[in-house]
Amino acid sequence: MSCAPNLIDAHGRTIRYLRISVTDRCDLRCRYCMAEAMTFLPRAKVLSLEEIALIAERFVARGIDKIRLSGGEPLVRRGVAELCQRLGRMVGNGLDELTMTTNATRLRDHAPALADAGIRRINVSLDSLDPATFRYVTRHGDVAQVIDGIAAAREAGIAVKINMVVLKGLNEDQVGDMLDWCGREGHDLSLIETMPLGAIDEDRTDRFVPLTRVFDTLSQRFTLTRDTHRTGGPARYWRVGEHGNRLGLISPLTANFCAGCNRIRLTTEGKLYLCLGHDDHVDLKDALRTGGLAAVDAALDAALPRKPAAHDFRIEAGAAPAVARHMSVTGG
Repeated sequence: MSCAPNLIDAHGRTIRYLRISVTDRCDLRCRYCMAEAMTFLPRAKVLSLEEIALIAERFVARGIDKIRLSGGEPLVRRGVAELCQRLGRMVGNGLDELTMTTNATRLRDHAPALADAGIRRINVSLDSLDPATFRYVTRHGDVAQVIDGIAAAREAGIAVKINMVVLKGLNEDQVGDMLDWCGREGHDLSLIETMPLGAIDEDRTDRFVPLTRVFDTLSQRFTLTRDTHRTGGPARYWRVGEHGNRLGLISPLTANFCAGCNRIRLTTEGKLYLCLGHDDHVDLKDALRTGGLAAVDAALDAALPRKPAAHDFRIEAGAAPAVARHMSVTGG
């Protein structure tokens, strides 16, 4: 790979973390993420896996050292294992880590191939262990299928971190049990505040829970000690004394983490978003198809100065989402 300048924005932040949405499609319909009736991109508008690989390789040449594949649900994309194999060849050759966020519904079938590609840890989205709650939140999901997928990942030697979006009136009272289960199973747990992304069928105000309140409740049940562990993402971590695992908090509304942002996101349509909470983007698909990798470099150089200092997230009754696109479009 040819060398090129690292990616540094106008605020002096070095960008080292690329999240790639390989598809906007998902086999679940989580209420805080998607509307029940979704319109997905036609296949003609989606980056090919070859194009994703070429762009990712160029990013690594520009200093990206961590790539996370996401969706939608990445494992519904045909050929994603082959993409992982190709990207995995860069691990140790410019790339420190290749990882994935998945809902684990298809992980039983894919875990061995992911491990073979060099993926050593994944994040699994799991908002409840209770079958009825899980089915309600996801609209039709089977939690047993997810837990089996997590077991398959462990069997393949892949470490699992659980991501749980805390939702008032749905799973807020289950967080302690989730943390306890994660400790017994050997998983770290990250809690996430619901974010105002995309129009959904409910008012997010009705479901928003500040993680400050959740942490206070957990502190009455568990011994939580601040931990300096970092994964390159936005979570702040605490060590759980009773089990030895970690609790992470991702709180974009109550504890803004934008000052240290090192992330950019590539959608399955080839749009590079500089911030999850803003619409400003550049079209890398068009750049690649019309001018090759040189045009991709030029587009990156033009885009980085426009990366904002912070997002504009807010949760208020009746307020429009911060951006119209759904999280499944941008990638987790």
